[in-house]
Amino acid sequence: DISALGLRHVGYGIPTDLFGPFVTACVQVIRTLTEDDAAEEAFRWSLSLISRILTRVINEGSTIVMKAINANSGKQLRRAVGCAPRGKRALWMLNIQVGTQSISPLMWAIETGSLDAAKSIITDLLIIRADRDRYYYGMDILFERHPDVIKRLCMDAPALMTTLLDGLIWRSRTTDNGQRRVNYYIRHLLMDDNNEFAKATEWIAENNDPKLVCHPVVSLVTDMVWGRVAFRTFLFG
Repeated sequence: DISALGLRHVGYGIPTDLFGPFVTACVQVIRTLTEDDAAEEAFRWSLSLISRILTRVINEGSTIVMKAINANSGKQLRRAVGCAPRGKRALWMLNIQVGTQSISPLMWAIETGSLDAAKSIITDLLIIRADRDRYYYGMDILFERHPDVIKRLCMDAPALMTTLLDGLIWRSRTTDNGQRRVNYYIRHLLMDDNNEFAKATEWIAENNDPKLVCHPVVSLVTDMVWGRVAFRTFLFG
């Protein structure tokens, strides 16, 4: 629980040098409430131990990504993840682990209203990169870390839904006979981790945004579900 609290303090951007004065102030308040020196010393020892734990967690969890989120700077965030290895780039933006506790920089950015930073994270995750060995695309790890990311965006940051859906489309830079190849990555909008029908369409419908339901990705998903599954059930059921 203390580590979890420390990770939230990372998101709050609390300087660690404030813990010392805070402990001193608390002890001085306790001193006015009791004359028991043993109780006062026990309180001082306990609070000092907690402050040291929080300081360690904050120092380990204060990554350059979290600092960019606290500043709500997309430019600073892109600079921060620019030095990450490609194989770990997505994890820098989706998971900070200290001990047994973890926090998601993306979810923290959404919760705190740092939407410029959150938009940069989503955009960066959904860019296809490559090196000599493999391709890197953060879609799978994004939905594995946050299966309800569409629900969270619809509730707390609907302006970022278009950014997410745009990232699920790949368009070729070249044309062939006037046509351009386009790939849609919609698996996580159709099926969840248990191979059950995903609730993404339901969450989008509940958002009541007519522009969002006309997005090419949403249109493809709903047309596919209707034409290949629901139509026959509706017609003959």
